[in-house]
Amino acid sequence: MTTNHVHDIYSVFADTARRRPRHPAVIYLGNQFSYGLIKDLAGRFAAALSGLGIESGQKVMMYIPNSVQWVVSWLGIQKLGAVAVPITPIYTPHDLQYIAHDSDAQSIICADTNFGYVTSVLSETRLKQVIVTNVADLLPWWKRYFGILFDIIPRGKFTLDDRTSTFRTLLSQYQSDSQPRALSTKDGAAIAEILYTGGTTKFPKGVPLTHNLFLVSADEQIRMSEPLFAAEENVIMGNAPLFHILGQTCSLATLFTGGTLILQPRINLDANFDTIQRFGAKTMIGVPALYRMMLEHDRLDQYDLSSLKYCFSGGDVLPVEVGKRWQKKFGIPIYQGYGATETCGGVAMCPTDEISPPKSVGRIAKSKKVKIVNPTNLEPVATGDPGELLVSSADMVSSYLNKPAETAEAFVELDGEKWYRTADIMSMDQDGNLYFVDRTVDTIKHKGYRVSASEIESVLQEHPAVIASCAVGVPDEKVGERIKAYVVLKEDIKGITGYELIKWCRRTLVSYKVPQYIEFRDMLPKSKVGKLLRREIRSEERRRKET
Repeated sequence: MTTNHVHDIYSVFADTARRRPRHPAVIYLGNQFSYGLIKDLAGRFAAALSGLGIESGQKVMMYIPNSVQWVVSWLGIQKLGAVAVPITPIYTPHDLQYIAHDSDAQSIICADTNFGYVTSVLSETRLKQVIVTNVADLLPWWKRYFGILFDIIPRGKFTLDDRTSTFRTLLSQYQSDSQPRALSTKDGAAIAEILYTGGTTKFPKGVPLTHNLFLVSADEQIRMSEPLFAAEENVIMGNAPLFHILGQTCSLATLFTGGTLILQPRINLDANFDTIQRFGAKTMIGVPALYRMMLEHDRLDQYDLSSLKYCFSGGDVLPVEVGKRWQKKFGIPIYQGYGATETCGGVAMCPTDEISPPKSVGRIAKSKKVKIVNPTNLEPVATGDPGELLVSSADMVSSYLNKPAETAEAFVELDGEKWYRTADIMSMDQDGNLYFVDRTVDTIKHKGYRVSASEIESVLQEHPAVIASCAVGVPDEKVGERIKAYVVLKEDIKGITGYELIKWCRRTLVSYKVPQYIEFRDMLPKSKVGKLLRREIRSEERRRKET
């Protein structure tokens, strides 16, 4: 696949579906959905969106967990030529309202369990259409019946009105050959979706991804395992969330090559193990914390996971100890990769036809170019020396949505080309192997998520008792970094506890951004011009751990 193509995402999927109509495309909660069926459902959903007045170019938020509905919705949005805005289903109304406003979305697909959050922000946004789905909507009737009977299926209350529809009803009202008013785009440079990422700012940043960029990156990353087995034979246990670039380019992408994607609404290790064994999964995708959890699971030895041939870890650096334990237990390595939302996933990935050096996150992907530079003057450093990693590609992201200041900081022009500043300190050896060294910005990596320190600090400082705060990541083998906040209280305040401040954070922040620890201080270190010196706090935490 080259960057000169004019195919859009849906066209590539449709070609695959025509080639393999009866082959399983998605396995969801034990049920197989063929390529032909997924194509039919996506076509019907696109027609339904058009029937609701949604047109090409309009933004459609996706506020649902990993499910077959997620795949059908996303492909339907692509067929219509609209723009998908996938977000985590655990976002609070605070983040939901911000992203709805920032993306200018007018429609949203939500889980019934999230309906209350959606209705609470409708008056503050431009959202006009709400489509509600339950995790079991596309399962056989008897599974839905017994799931409800035995209270296994989580259900949320919702109200139907002029602007609220159900996913199942919409699918039943339209045929797959119903032509949407707006035809699917054939312009590879058009925006296919907007993913929101954390970082150094108070609010998430919207990253627009084009059809070209997504298709080239996804094809490249999904084919990394081809030395081990053919892409069409791949069966992927997709543990990474589909709203995240890791889940998209390393899992969802198999739908463009003819493989099979296994999905579950949330991670349950026993269910994961049983599914791998039952359906013969060849690939598993996960963050380092997941691999550690699997190795430490009491019932791991009760399952046969010998079908796995390609295990991939992304989102954070894999501890060497975890990789060694996995290799000893299963006789296969965990292959690492490095990427970002802004680069549409993989910048570097470990090859599968040779052994990578310890701690290496792989070699540079063919579609990407990199520079390792001095972060101060952007001059190249010598081979092997650490420096900030810059990334460029033919169809690269060149700006954040509605964020000119952040765009100017993150995207620079050098030698007549646009480069993305990753803010990660990396090094590269003479053989082209890339190594992670450190972060230059105040981003915390917790369970594979990029968490903004300033966002946490802003929420804490909205508490009436807090005058100053500082959030840092404390190194932790299980989750990468745990979030710790240092807080300075106003002079006349008494009796405020860390537990109370954590509860305060939970009102606004999504769960993975909430600090695990609060430490009270009389003052925080600052520079001569009054800038908070988080690096000094981080250094202090490292010294504590070493003693």
